Amino acid sequence: MTLQLTTETLAEGVAELARRDPHLAAVVARHGAPPLWDRPPGFETLVQIILEQQISLSAGRAAYGRLERLAGAVTPERVAALAESDLRSAGLTRQKSSYIRGLAVAIVAGEFDPSGLTEMDDESARIELIKLRGVGAWTADIYLLMALGRADIWPSGDLALVAAIREVKRMRSIPNLDRIGGITRAWSPWRAVAARVLWHHYLSTPRARVRISVAKPSSRRTPVPSRRRAPKGPQPAGRSTQPSRAKAAAASSRSAARTPRGGRRRG
Repeated sequence: MTLQLTTETLAEGVAELARRDPHLAAVVARHGAPPLWDRPPGFETLVQIILEQQISLSAGRAAYGRLERLAGAVTPERVAALAESDLRSAGLTRQKSSYIRGLAVAIVAGEFDPSGLTEMDDESARIELIKLRGVGAWTADIYLLMALGRADIWPSGDLALVAAIREVKRMRSIPNLDRIGGITRAWSPWRAVAARVLWHHYLSTPRARVRISVAKPSSRRTPVPSRRRAPKGPQPAGRSTQPSRAKAAAASSRSAARTPRGGRRRG
């Protein structure tokens, strides 16, 4: 049976990871447990994730808003009835117009049913998603993690997570995919919980975000530079990492109002 994330299982996963990994335990002590970020399963969320590929979440939301105004409602039937030229007139790229209309047509024709993914195991659902044009491994994993609430999904190549691992583990250089794989395997069967802990760190920690690449530069977007200065070195050893209750609650509340930076990788 595939483990699903709920408020209760998220808390269980956070506690287990904190016992296993002192670096994740330090994040939880500093910022509190992460929110249960999620999205409703279905066509609309798949469209949103496709639109967020390689751009910021705010730009993705703006593109989705233009699509919604054009179609009246983002449903497979309404989007399939539009021409790709209509979608491009709303400011969508030629490529994403093709992907989104193709997804809508596949659903209307009965070739793909998003609701059918719910009953599949992680790998089977991932394979079905990747069959869709414009849906690569990262997009499939974000959908499984966010929309289907799967507990052991790790979106390989997510730049915010790469940056967070480097910061949390205090690495001198950007970890490559093999090293990240070794680290994340130790977090199974709670890799999606670890991702939320790391996103929580990423959203809650002031930093000067640098340009990073763990593969071909053309296949990733870099994090948006922050105007906030990075802390000058680690905290003194004698200083407690446990925040006051008020500070922890405020940090958790701020992060709950934001969503992780998905959509920062092609596919």
